[in-house]
Amino acid sequence: MSGSETIGFHFDVMCPWAFQTSLWIRDVRRQTGLQIEWRFFSLEEINRSEGKKHPWEREWSYGWSMMRIAALLRRMSMDDCDRFYLAAGSALHLEGRKPHEPDVARELLASIGLDPALVQQAIDDPTTHDDIHHDHNTVVSHGGFGVPTLVFDDGSHLYGPVLTPAVYGDDAVALWDLVRATRRFPHLYEIKRPKSAADLRHIEQQFTPYLTGRDWESRERPAL
Repeated sequence: MSGSETIGFHFDVMCPWAFQTSLWIRDVRRQTGLQIEWRFFSLEEINRSEGKKHPWEREWSYGWSMMRIAALLRRMSMDDCDRFYLAAGSALHLEGRKPHEPDVARELLASIGLDPALVQQAIDDPTTHDDIHHDHNTVVSHGGFGVPTLVFDDGSHLYGPVLTPAVYGDDAVALWDLVRATRRFPHLYEIKRPKSAADLRHIEQQFTPYLTGRDWESRERPAL
């Protein structure tokens, strides 16, 4: 595979599924030279109840504010955005910490060698809202409803893969080959494995840190 291939990866730090998929796609990158462009999507906005404030109307919103930090970092370099998403995602989804709290976000920036003051800088800069709006609205305009959403070089969008835990090594590349192959069938809309009681127990066990760290009620808009 050529290292010139690029994938757009839309994420919300809040999402445990997107985080596991991000671990997988990073391993694909390590093995193949794939280039990843990190992009945003707001679960708070897509699943917002009528009458509730939009996330950008709040002084601080869980996923939206974390993405504002990531947006500022992305302007500096895609690598800085990558490292912050990995640090924040690991804190929430692996350690049960709360990266959506400003003090924790500052600690995470310091842990990856970045200035903790960037948290406040991102919040004080109203144009960081614009970066998230652009990425989020692009996915929604293609019928998107959640993350992870992948965007290929040809502009095609794919929701998924949705798995936990992430797979690595040969399995990571094999899954990547399957994902890429879906582009051969532009009217293939869904393949879904039903979840048994054992599957639900597995998912609950995998997501225990996330359930510990979150301060929100998870909601999901049904796919059309």
